[in-house]
Amino acid sequence: LGRRTAPPLPDSGRRTGLGVSIAPAARNPGPDVVRALAILGVVVMNYHGYLINRGAQRDGSPTFLYDLFDPWVGPLATRFAATFVLTAGVGVTLMTRSRRPGVSWVLVRRGVLLYAAGLLFDFVWPGTILPYYGAMFVLAAVLWRLPNRGLFAVGGTAALAGFGLRWLVLERQLDGHATAWLTDPGERSPAGLLIDVLVNGTHPLLPWLAFFCVGIVLGRMLDRAWWRPVAAGSGLALFSIASMVAVGATGPRREVLLGSDPWSRSLVYTASALGTALVAFAAVTWLAERFEGSAAIDWLRRAGQLSFTIYIAHALVFNLLVDWLDVIEPAGLFTALGFAVAYWLIALPLAAAYQRRFGRGPIEQLYRTLTA
Repeated sequence: LGRRTAPPLPDSGRRTGLGVSIAPAARNPGPDVVRALAILGVVVMNYHGYLINRGAQRDGSPTFLYDLFDPWVGPLATRFAATFVLTAGVGVTLMTRSRRPGVSWVLVRRGVLLYAAGLLFDFVWPGTILPYYGAMFVLAAVLWRLPNRGLFAVGGTAALAGFGLRWLVLERQLDGHATAWLTDPGERSPAGLLIDVLVNGTHPLLPWLAFFCVGIVLGRMLDRAWWRPVAAGSGLALFSIASMVAVGATGPRREVLLGSDPWSRSLVYTASALGTALVAFAAVTWLAERFEGSAAIDWLRRAGQLSFTIYIAHALVFNLLVDWLDVIEPAGLFTALGFAVAYWLIALPLAAAYQRRFGRGPIEQLYRTLTA
Protein backbone atom coordinates (compact mmCIF):
# COMPACT_ATOMS: atom_id res chain seq x y z
CA LEU A 1 0.00 0.00 0.00
CA GLY A 2 2.36 2.64 -1.31
CA ARG A 3 5.04 1.38 0.99
CA ARG A 4 2.36 -0.36 3.02
CA THR A 5 1.01 -3.62 1.63
CA ALA A 6 0.95 -7.31 2.40
CA PRO A 7 0.94 -10.15 -0.23
CA PRO A 8 2.10 -13.93 -0.87
CA LEU A 9 4.07 -16.78 -2.83
CA PRO A 10 4.76 -20.24 -4.40
CA ASP A 11 4.61 -23.99 -4.15
CA SER A 12 4.46 -26.77 -6.66
CA GLY A 13 2.97 -30.04 -7.78
CA ARG A 14 4.42 -33.03 -9.62
CA ARG A 15 4.33 -33.71 -13.34
CA THR A 16 4.41 -36.79 -15.53
CA GLY A 17 6.41 -36.85 -18.72
CA LEU A 18 3.28 -35.66 -20.53
CA GLY A 19 2.96 -32.63 -18.30
CA VAL A 20 -0.24 -33.86 -16.63
CA SER A 21 -0.23 -33.34 -12.89
CA ILE A 22 -0.49 -36.21 -10.48
CA ALA A 23 -1.03 -35.17 -6.89
CA PRO A 24 1.24 -37.43 -4.82
CA ALA A 25 -0.70 -39.44 -2.29
CA ALA A 26 1.80 -38.54 0.41
CA ARG A 27 1.38 -34.79 -0.08
CA ASN A 28 -0.38 -33.16 2.82
CA PRO A 29 -3.21 -30.99 1.43
CA GLY A 30 -3.22 -28.72 4.48
CA PRO A 31 -0.41 -26.26 3.64
CA ASP A 32 -1.70 -25.82 0.08
CA VAL A 33 -5.21 -25.01 1.33
CA VAL A 34 -3.76 -22.56 3.87
CA ARG A 35 -1.87 -20.82 1.04
CA ALA A 36 -5.01 -20.55 -1.05
CA LEU A 37 -7.10 -19.02 1.73
CA ALA A 38 -4.26 -16.75 2.85
CA ILE A 39 -3.84 -15.37 -0.64
CA LEU A 40 -7.59 -14.73 -0.83
CA GLY A 41 -7.28 -12.60 2.29
CA VAL A 42 -4.25 -10.84 0.84
CA VAL A 43 -6.19 -9.99 -2.32
CA VAL A 44 -9.05 -8.52 -0.27
CA MET A 45 -6.74 -6.36 1.85
CA ASN A 46 -4.58 -5.29 -1.09
CA TYR A 47 -7.48 -4.33 -3.31
CA HIS A 48 -9.03 -2.29 -0.52
CA GLY A 49 -5.74 -0.57 0.31
CA TYR A 50 -4.71 0.14 -3.26
CA LEU A 51 -8.16 1.53 -4.08
CA ILE A 52 -7.80 3.85 -1.07
CA ASN A 53 -4.47 4.98 -2.52
CA ARG A 54 -6.34 5.74 -5.75
CA GLY A 55 -8.86 7.92 -3.90
CA ALA A 56 -11.40 5.52 -2.42
CA GLN A 57 -12.84 6.26 1.02
CA ARG A 58 -11.06 4.73 3.98
CA ASP A 59 -13.84 5.35 6.50
CA GLY A 60 -17.53 4.74 6.01
CA SER A 61 -20.63 2.96 7.23
CA PRO A 62 -20.97 0.44 8.73
CA THR A 63 -18.03 1.66 10.79
CA PHE A 64 -17.15 -1.71 12.30
CA LEU A 65 -16.58 -3.22 8.85
CA TYR A 66 -14.35 -0.35 7.74
CA ASP A 67 -12.40 -0.68 10.98
CA LEU A 68 -12.15 -4.46 10.57
CA PHE A 69 -10.80 -4.22 7.01
CA ASP A 70 -8.58 -1.18 7.50
CA PRO A 71 -5.53 -2.32 5.51
CA TRP A 72 -3.02 -0.45 7.68
CA VAL A 73 -4.12 -0.64 11.31
CA GLY A 74 -7.22 -2.87 11.31
CA PRO A 75 -7.32 -6.20 13.17
CA LEU A 76 -6.92 -8.06 9.86
CA ALA A 77 -3.99 -5.94 8.61
CA THR A 78 -1.07 -8.20 7.56
CA ARG A 79 -2.61 -11.27 9.27
CA PHE A 80 -3.02 -13.12 6.00
CA ALA A 81 0.52 -12.29 4.90
CA ALA A 82 1.90 -13.43 8.26
CA THR A 83 0.06 -16.74 7.84
CA PHE A 84 1.56 -17.08 4.38
CA VAL A 85 5.08 -16.48 5.70
CA LEU A 86 4.52 -19.04 8.46
CA THR A 87 3.39 -21.54 5.82
CA ALA A 88 6.47 -20.70 3.75
CA GLY A 89 8.59 -21.79 6.70
CA VAL A 90 6.65 -25.06 6.81
CA GLY A 91 7.37 -25.45 3.09
CA VAL A 92 11.10 -25.01 3.66
CA THR A 93 11.06 -27.90 6.12
CA LEU A 94 9.14 -30.12 3.72
CA MET A 95 11.52 -29.20 0.90
CA THR A 96 14.69 -29.89 2.89
CA ARG A 97 13.47 -33.01 4.67
CA SER A 98 15.33 -35.29 2.26
CA ARG A 99 18.58 -33.36 2.95
CA ARG A 100 19.62 -33.95 -0.64
CA PRO A 101 22.98 -32.44 -1.69
CA GLY A 102 22.77 -28.87 -2.90
CA VAL A 103 19.40 -28.04 -1.34
CA SER A 104 20.88 -25.04 0.47
CA TRP A 105 22.13 -23.59 -2.81
CA VAL A 106 18.71 -24.12 -4.36
CA LEU A 107 17.27 -22.00 -1.55
CA VAL A 108 19.89 -19.32 -2.14
CA ARG A 109 19.19 -19.21 -5.88
CA ARG A 110 15.46 -19.02 -5.32
CA GLY A 111 15.89 -16.30 -2.72
CA VAL A 112 18.17 -14.17 -4.89
CA LEU A 113 15.80 -14.49 -7.86
CA LEU A 114 12.79 -13.58 -5.74
CA TYR A 115 14.59 -10.60 -4.26
CA ALA A 116 15.69 -9.28 -7.67
CA ALA A 117 12.32 -9.96 -9.29
CA GLY A 118 10.61 -8.36 -6.31
CA LEU A 119 12.57 -5.13 -6.71
CA LEU A 120 11.42 -4.96 -10.33
CA PHE A 121 7.84 -5.91 -9.48
CA ASP A 122 7.79 -3.15 -6.88
CA PHE A 123 7.54 -0.67 -9.77
CA VAL A 124 4.31 -2.42 -10.80
CA TRP A 125 2.98 -3.19 -7.32
CA PRO A 126 4.58 -0.92 -4.70
CA GLY A 127 4.97 -2.59 -1.34
CA THR A 128 5.14 -6.15 -2.71
CA ILE A 129 6.30 -8.84 -0.30
CA LEU A 130 8.55 -10.51 -2.88
CA PRO A 131 11.91 -8.91 -1.93
CA TYR A 132 11.40 -9.76 1.74
CA TYR A 133 10.28 -13.26 0.87
CA GLY A 134 13.43 -13.65 -1.23
CA ALA A 135 15.65 -12.51 1.64
CA MET A 136 14.00 -15.07 3.91
CA PHE A 137 14.73 -17.83 1.41
CA VAL A 138 18.39 -16.84 1.23
CA LEU A 139 18.61 -17.05 5.03
CA ALA A 140 16.70 -20.34 4.93
CA ALA A 141 19.81 -21.93 3.38
CA VAL A 142 21.30 -21.72 6.87
CA LEU A 143 18.18 -21.68 9.03
CA TRP A 144 16.90 -25.10 8.01
CA ARG A 145 20.04 -26.71 9.49
CA LEU A 146 19.53 -25.15 12.94
CA PRO A 147 17.93 -27.08 15.81
CA ASN A 148 14.57 -25.89 17.05
CA ARG A 149 16.09 -23.92 19.92
CA GLY A 150 18.35 -22.14 17.43
CA LEU A 151 15.37 -21.21 15.26
CA PHE A 152 13.45 -19.91 18.27
CA ALA A 153 16.53 -17.87 19.20
CA VAL A 154 16.79 -16.37 15.70
CA GLY A 155 13.06 -15.63 15.53
CA GLY A 156 13.03 -14.12 19.02
CA THR A 157 16.06 -11.99 18.23
CA ALA A 158 14.38 -10.72 15.04
CA ALA A 159 11.27 -9.74 17.00
CA LEU A 160 13.29 -8.04 19.75
CA ALA A 161 15.53 -6.22 17.27
CA GLY A 162 12.58 -4.89 15.27
CA PHE A 163 10.93 -3.68 18.44
CA GLY A 164 14.16 -2.20 19.82
CA LEU A 165 14.93 -0.24 16.66
CA ARG A 166 11.40 1.15 16.54
CA TRP A 167 11.69 2.19 20.18
CA LEU A 168 15.04 3.86 19.47
CA VAL A 169 13.55 5.84 16.59
CA LEU A 170 10.57 6.86 18.74
CA GLU A 171 12.76 8.15 21.56
CA ARG A 172 14.99 10.03 19.13
CA GLN A 173 11.99 11.65 17.49
CA LEU A 174 10.39 12.60 20.82
CA ASP A 175 13.69 14.22 21.83
CA GLY A 176 13.80 16.20 18.59
CA HIS A 177 16.67 14.34 16.95
CA ALA A 178 16.86 13.45 13.26
CA THR A 179 16.15 9.83 12.33
CA ALA A 180 16.24 10.06 8.53
CA TRP A 181 19.45 7.99 8.47
CA LEU A 182 17.27 5.02 9.45
CA THR A 183 13.74 5.96 8.43
CA ASP A 184 14.52 7.54 5.04
CA PRO A 185 18.00 6.52 3.84
CA GLY A 186 17.18 6.74 0.12
CA GLU A 187 14.77 4.29 -1.45
CA ARG A 188 17.02 2.87 -4.21
CA SER A 189 20.42 3.43 -2.64
CA PRO A 190 22.42 0.39 -1.41
CA ALA A 191 21.91 1.50 2.19
CA GLY A 192 18.24 2.13 1.53
CA LEU A 193 17.70 -1.33 0.04
CA LEU A 194 19.43 -3.00 2.99
CA ILE A 195 17.60 -1.00 5.65
CA ASP A 196 14.32 -1.44 3.78
CA VAL A 197 14.52 -5.24 3.80
CA LEU A 198 15.63 -5.28 7.43
CA VAL A 199 13.61 -2.51 9.08
CA ASN A 200 11.57 -0.05 7.03
CA GLY A 201 9.71 -2.06 4.44
CA THR A 202 6.25 -3.52 4.38
CA HIS A 203 7.40 -6.95 5.62
CA PRO A 204 10.90 -6.42 7.08
CA LEU A 205 12.98 -9.28 8.42
CA LEU A 206 12.87 -7.54 11.78
CA PRO A 207 10.39 -8.84 13.00
CA TRP A 208 8.87 -10.93 10.14
CA LEU A 209 11.66 -13.49 10.30
CA ALA A 210 10.02 -14.70 13.52
CA PHE A 211 6.99 -16.00 11.56
CA PHE A 212 9.29 -17.78 9.11
CA CYS A 213 11.40 -19.45 11.82
CA VAL A 214 8.34 -20.68 13.72
CA GLY A 215 7.02 -22.07 10.44
CA ILE A 216 10.22 -24.11 9.96
CA VAL A 217 9.81 -25.54 13.46
CA LEU A 218 6.12 -26.21 12.83
CA GLY A 219 6.98 -28.12 9.67
CA ARG A 220 9.12 -30.48 11.74
CA MET A 221 6.16 -31.25 13.99
CA LEU A 222 3.61 -32.23 11.35
CA ASP A 223 4.27 -35.95 11.70
CA ARG A 224 3.60 -35.83 15.46
CA ALA A 225 0.10 -36.68 16.66
CA TRP A 226 0.09 -33.82 19.15
CA TRP A 227 1.24 -30.95 16.92
CA ARG A 228 -2.18 -29.42 16.19
CA PRO A 229 -3.39 -28.87 19.77
CA VAL A 230 0.04 -27.52 20.71
CA ALA A 231 0.08 -25.10 17.76
CA ALA A 232 -3.53 -23.98 18.29
CA GLY A 233 -3.10 -23.64 22.05
CA SER A 234 0.14 -21.70 21.72
CA GLY A 235 -1.39 -19.44 19.10
CA LEU A 236 -4.46 -18.77 21.17
CA ALA A 237 -2.31 -17.97 24.22
CA LEU A 238 -0.09 -15.57 22.25
CA PHE A 239 -3.09 -13.78 20.73
CA SER A 240 -4.95 -13.54 24.05
CA ILE A 241 -1.98 -12.18 26.00
CA ALA A 242 -1.15 -9.71 23.24
CA SER A 243 -4.75 -8.50 23.09
CA MET A 244 -4.87 -7.92 26.84
CA VAL A 245 -1.59 -6.00 26.81
CA ALA A 246 -2.67 -3.88 23.83
CA VAL A 247 -5.65 -2.55 25.79
CA GLY A 248 -3.26 -0.34 27.73
CA ALA A 249 -1.71 1.14 24.59
CA THR A 250 -2.45 4.85 25.11
CA GLY A 251 -0.09 7.78 24.68
CA PRO A 252 2.76 8.26 22.18
CA ARG A 253 5.09 5.73 23.77
CA ARG A 254 2.56 3.07 24.68
CA GLU A 255 0.92 3.17 21.26
CA VAL A 256 4.26 2.09 19.79
CA LEU A 257 5.55 -0.13 22.56
CA LEU A 258 2.27 -1.89 23.35
CA GLY A 259 0.19 -1.34 20.22
CA SER A 260 -0.95 -4.08 17.85
CA ASP A 261 -0.50 -1.83 14.80
CA PRO A 262 1.78 -3.70 12.33
CA TRP A 263 3.80 -0.52 11.83
CA SER A 264 4.65 -0.31 15.52
CA ARG A 265 6.88 -3.42 15.08
CA SER A 266 6.01 -4.08 18.72
CA LEU A 267 6.34 -7.41 20.47
CA VAL A 268 2.58 -7.21 21.02
CA TYR A 269 1.98 -7.08 17.27
CA THR A 270 4.41 -9.91 16.54
CA ALA A 271 2.89 -12.15 19.23
CA SER A 272 -0.64 -11.34 18.10
CA ALA A 273 0.02 -11.95 14.38
CA LEU A 274 1.99 -15.13 15.12
CA GLY A 275 -0.83 -16.33 17.35
CA THR A 276 -3.50 -15.89 14.70
CA ALA A 277 -1.24 -17.51 12.08
CA LEU A 278 -0.74 -20.59 14.26
CA VAL A 279 -4.45 -20.91 15.02
CA ALA A 280 -5.37 -20.42 11.35
CA PHE A 281 -2.80 -22.99 10.20
CA ALA A 282 -4.01 -25.57 12.72
CA ALA A 283 -7.70 -25.00 11.96
CA VAL A 284 -7.43 -24.89 8.17
CA THR A 285 -5.19 -27.95 7.93
CA TRP A 286 -7.64 -29.87 10.13
CA LEU A 287 -10.51 -28.94 7.84
CA ALA A 288 -8.41 -29.80 4.77
CA GLU A 289 -7.65 -33.26 6.11
CA ARG A 290 -11.19 -33.80 7.44
CA PHE A 291 -12.79 -33.00 4.06
CA GLU A 292 -9.91 -34.03 1.82
CA GLY A 293 -12.05 -35.86 -0.71
CA SER A 294 -14.40 -32.92 -1.34
CA ALA A 295 -14.36 -30.83 -4.49
CA ALA A 296 -13.87 -27.60 -2.53
CA ILE A 297 -10.71 -28.85 -0.81
CA ASP A 298 -9.39 -30.23 -4.10
CA TRP A 299 -9.84 -26.87 -5.81
CA LEU A 300 -8.24 -24.98 -2.93
CA ARG A 301 -5.35 -27.45 -2.74
CA ARG A 302 -4.63 -27.07 -6.43
CA ALA A 303 -5.00 -23.28 -6.34
CA GLY A 304 -2.63 -23.15 -3.38
CA GLN A 305 0.03 -24.76 -5.55
CA LEU A 306 -0.33 -21.84 -8.00
CA SER A 307 -0.24 -19.12 -5.36
CA PHE A 308 2.74 -17.33 -6.94
CA THR A 309 0.92 -17.08 -10.29
CA ILE A 310 -2.31 -16.00 -8.58
CA TYR A 311 -0.43 -13.31 -6.66
CA ILE A 312 1.29 -11.85 -9.72
CA ALA A 313 -1.97 -11.98 -11.67
CA HIS A 314 -3.98 -10.17 -8.99
CA ALA A 315 -1.68 -7.15 -9.26
CA LEU A 316 -1.78 -7.13 -13.07
CA VAL A 317 -5.58 -7.46 -13.10
CA PHE A 318 -5.91 -4.56 -10.66
CA ASN A 319 -3.67 -2.30 -12.76
CA LEU A 320 -5.50 -3.29 -15.94
CA LEU A 321 -9.03 -2.73 -14.67
CA VAL A 322 -8.39 0.24 -12.36
CA ASP A 323 -5.51 2.20 -13.88
CA TRP A 324 -5.63 1.45 -17.59
CA LEU A 325 -9.24 0.66 -18.52
CA ASP A 326 -11.05 2.53 -15.70
CA VAL A 327 -13.50 -0.35 -15.35
CA ILE A 328 -13.28 -0.24 -11.54
CA GLU A 329 -13.66 3.16 -9.93
CA PRO A 330 -12.06 3.79 -6.49
CA ALA A 331 -14.94 3.67 -4.03
CA GLY A 332 -15.74 2.19 -0.64
CA LEU A 333 -15.05 -1.11 1.06
CA PHE A 334 -17.80 -3.01 -0.73
CA THR A 335 -16.30 -2.19 -4.11
CA ALA A 336 -13.01 -3.67 -2.94
CA LEU A 337 -14.72 -6.75 -1.49
CA GLY A 338 -16.72 -7.31 -4.66
CA PHE A 339 -13.63 -6.84 -6.82
CA ALA A 340 -11.60 -9.30 -4.73
CA VAL A 341 -14.35 -11.93 -4.58
CA ALA A 342 -14.94 -11.66 -8.34
CA TYR A 343 -11.23 -12.09 -8.98
CA TRP A 344 -11.07 -15.13 -6.71
CA LEU A 345 -14.19 -16.77 -8.19
CA ILE A 346 -12.49 -16.60 -11.59
CA ALA A 347 -8.93 -17.35 -10.45
CA LEU A 348 -9.80 -20.37 -8.28
CA PRO A 349 -11.33 -22.63 -10.96
CA LEU A 350 -8.83 -21.49 -13.58
CA ALA A 351 -5.91 -22.25 -11.28
CA ALA A 352 -7.34 -25.63 -10.29
CA ALA A 353 -7.92 -26.59 -13.92
CA TYR A 354 -4.44 -25.44 -14.94
CA GLN A 355 -2.78 -27.36 -12.11
CA ARG A 356 -4.76 -30.49 -12.95
CA ARG A 357 -3.57 -30.31 -16.56
CA PHE A 358 -0.01 -28.97 -16.28
CA GLY A 359 1.09 -29.41 -12.66
CA ARG A 360 2.95 -26.20 -11.96
CA GLY A 361 1.67 -22.76 -12.80
CA PRO A 362 3.44 -20.64 -15.44
CA ILE A 363 5.23 -18.43 -12.90
CA GLU A 364 6.08 -21.44 -10.71
CA GLN A 365 7.50 -23.29 -13.71
CA LEU A 366 9.63 -20.32 -14.76
CA TYR A 367 10.79 -19.87 -11.19
CA ARG A 368 11.81 -23.51 -10.87
CA THR A 369 13.51 -23.57 -14.26
CA LEU A 370 15.65 -20.51 -13.49
CA THR A 371 16.71 -21.83 -10.08
CA ALA A 372 17.11 -25.54 -10.78
